[in-house]
Amino acid sequence: MAIDFMTGIQGPKADQKLPVYMTLAQLQQFFSYLESDTDTFALRNETMFKLLATTGMRRQELVDLTWQQLDLEANTLRVIGKRRKERILPLHAIVVPLLHTYHASLPKERVYASEPIFLSYRHTKMKPHGLHNVFKRLLASAGLPPERFTLHHLRHTFATLLLDEDVDLKTLQEFLGHESLSTTGMYTHINMKKKREVMAAWKL
Repeated sequence: MAIDFMTGIQGPKADQKLPVYMTLAQLQQFFSYLESDTDTFALRNETMFKLLATTGMRRQELVDLTWQQLDLEANTLRVIGKRRKERILPLHAIVVPLLHTYHASLPKERVYASEPIFLSYRHTKMKPHGLHNVFKRLLASAGLPPERFTLHHLRHTFATLLLDEDVDLKTLQEFLGHESLSTTGMYTHINMKKKREVMAAWKL
């Protein structure tokens, strides 16, 4: 009988795959296109994607948003995440005027408290897949590779850029709505990779 000498021996662990994210320059390029777009839904699109990029929300959380979750006096957003867990997020200064303008552009029946904030072009509640398709189309129009980035990568971008500003992991965990701090910890791998690249490029 042949003996397998490898029985019980664990193979080496594969390197953890680093999350894909946009650089700050790529995100600014995307924002610039959103600001210059003249499509019928340009204001909605700019508001949606700037909100996603500056809060780290999941796409499902965005399409589920209703006006009663938005407080334009306190400039906060109440997000309902997985397992109905709620978190309050501050609104970035770039999205506050956008939300006011977008709100003012809608008919009265579209801004009742229970109404979804964002609708599809068919004027029905937007679905995550539809939001994803809009994102891909806008990426291509902005000159960015749609095959590289997904909506979830906006969430990774948000987390990475905050870490670049030395935000602590606990605060980042609260922004993202992670139940476990170890989940948030994956972004430290990105941060360390970037630090190593900076160090390698440092000419002495």
